[in-house]
Amino acid sequence: MRAENYRKEKKEVRGKTVNVTSYKIGERYFCHIDNVNPGVTIARTQGASREEAQQLALQKVYERFEIY
Repeated sequence: MRAENYRKEKKEVRGKTVNVTSYKIGERYFCHIDNVNPGVTIARTQGASREEAQQLALQKVYERFEIY
């Protein structure tokens, strides 16, 4: 299987810029969020739709950034 519907965009979360990468493998969508520099993974999730996967990942990012 290979990734389809690949999308990468930058978003701002709590004043920090992050990369939001999403793609589909089989019937599942995956979302990976990292900080722009140095590219450390902050969240990685999957869902039935791109929106669900991104929403779950962004929720984790908001929770993790709340700590800092």
